[in-house]
Formats: sequence, C-alpha cells, structure tokens
Amino acid sequence: MSRAAVIWLLLSVIWGSTWMFIKVGLNDLPPLSFAGIRFVIAAVPLLLFVLVRRPNLPIALRDWVFMALTGIGTFAITYGLVFWGEQYISSGLAALLFATFPLFGLLLAHAHLPNERMTTRKTSGIGLGIVGVAIVFSDQLAATGPLAFWGSLAIVVAALVAAYVDVLIKRQGGHLDPVVLTLVQMLSGAIPLLAIGIPLEGNPLHYQWTALALISLLYLAVVGSALAFVLLYWLIRHMDVTRTMLITLATPLIAVALGIAILGEALTWRVAIGGGAILTGLLLTLRRSAVTLGRSEPMATGRLAVHGGAPSDEEPQAGAPLPS
Repeated sequence: MSRAAVIWLLLSVIWGSTWMFIKVGLNDLPPLSFAGIRFVIAAVPLLLFVLVRRPNLPIALRDWVFMALTGIGTFAITYGLVFWGEQYISSGLAALLFATFPLFGLLLAHAHLPNERMTTRKTSGIGLGIVGVAIVFSDQLAATGPLAFWGSLAIVVAALVAAYVDVLIKRQGGHLDPVVLTLVQMLSGAIPLLAIGIPLEGNPLHYQWTALALISLLYLAVVGSALAFVLLYWLIRHMDVTRTMLITLATPLIAVALGIAILGEALTWRVAIGGGAILTGLLLTLRRSAVTLGRSEPMATGRLAVHGGAPSDEEPQAGAPLPS
C-alpha cells in the first residue's frame, strides 16, 4: 500500500472517529464550551506553524474582517449547532446528516457562483439527499421524540451554514493563505462559543474533567483538527483530488460503524435507508465533481481537516477546515 493510500485511510478514520469522540466528551462537558476550548487548543499548533512558515498575511482590513466573520459562521455557529445537536442523537446519525454539507453547497453555488450550474445528475443527487433527510427525521420524531428531532435539525442547519460559508470563501477568499485563514477563523469562532458558553454552562474549572472528557478534548483538538490539517495538505500534494473527495463517503460509514461497535448505538431500518439515500445522492454529485476536478486538480478546501466535510465542485478554494 502506498504512503498516500495510508494517509487517505488514516484521514478517513480520524474524521470518522471525531463524531464518536464528540459524543463521548458530551457525557461530561457542556456543548458550547467544549467546542470553544477545542478550537483554542487546536489553534496553538497552527499558530506555531504560521510563525515558523511565515506566510504572507493579508494587508487589507476587509480581508481580516472577512476571515473573522466566516470564522464565526464556520466555527461558532456550525460547531455550536453540531455539539449541541449531538447531545440528543447518535454519533453515526450526526455524521450521516452532516454529509448533506456538499449537497447544500451545490444549491448555494448555483445561486451565488456564475460558473456553477445545476445538472440533471446534481439535481438527482440533491433530491435523493432530501428524501434521505426526511426519512431520518421521521424516524427520530417517531422513535425518540422532539429533542432528537431538534438535534437532527441542528446538524442539518450546521451543514447548511458550513456550505454557505464555503461558497463565500470561494467567491471572495481564494487569495487568502489557507493556514492563516483557518487560524483566524478558529480563534474568531472560539471567542463567541466561550463568551456564550461560559455564562450559560458555568466555569470550565468546575466541569467534570474525567479521563474520557480530557481524552476526547485532546483527540478532537490535536488529532481531529491540527494533525488532520497537516495530513490533508500533504495528501492533496500526493494524491489526485478526485480520490481525496471519496473521503466524504468513507467518513459517515466509519462513524456509524464506530458508534455501533464501541458506543452500542442502534441503527434503525429507517435511519439505514435514509442514510443510504443521503450517501447515494452524495455519490451522484461527486461522480460529476470528479470529472470536473480531475481536469484542473485545484487545491481542495481545508475545511475537510477539522470535521470531515469534503470538497465538491463548488469548493476548490483555500477554505477553512471543518466534524467534525
């Protein structure tokens, strides 16, 4: 097996496992502060990387404002919703629902980017994804009640917000260094998470800092964010973007498998059918994207590195990493 294939598999496992570690950490830690502390820790190695590498920093004030605002959307809103929502649903289900992220990106890119137009294949993929989400929602409402329904809705809204920010970055932020962009976004998102979380959830020193909570936090920050970012940028220099994109399909499958095997999460037939529809819709859109990206092989979005999203043909920009 080649080194690139090993890195591809390692990234798939890392991004697939982050959903499980979020679920484990939420047993002891409150969601907003948990997410905020994660990104403060994750920003440290990125800051060191920037200090050593010394990339070109933006000069225009509007670029710094843009990075800060998209950071609030990406890390504060998206991850705030993800961590809050996963309190009430399984980790595997959360990963499946967040897999709608590229599908939302297709719709938003069609509306905001003149070169991104809908095709029959894209429309079919989005339609299947919508059907899959509807099936999952019906299962959650019928089987586990309103909190699971609202938790599922929070994950889908998080995917929508993440997709919208990615489109904005492609339209306005393609000239920004991806590491600098990610670092500024992380810190900009961590500030509101902690500013809201600490007054609502209490002093972090008084949280239940169990061994599992600490392991989950450090894994998400160091492995699931900082290390994954480095591995991603190594991978996209040594593997075709078309193959890198397939991580999007592997991530939720790994998350579901880990949830069942380690956390004992149940997989109902409706969730299985709905998840299958979402992934099939995603495969339809990625097949078309693979043809488009394979010709130009642009830099894949860094959003992959933090939470396991994946580039589609509307996001070949230097984006911020996103779960997860």
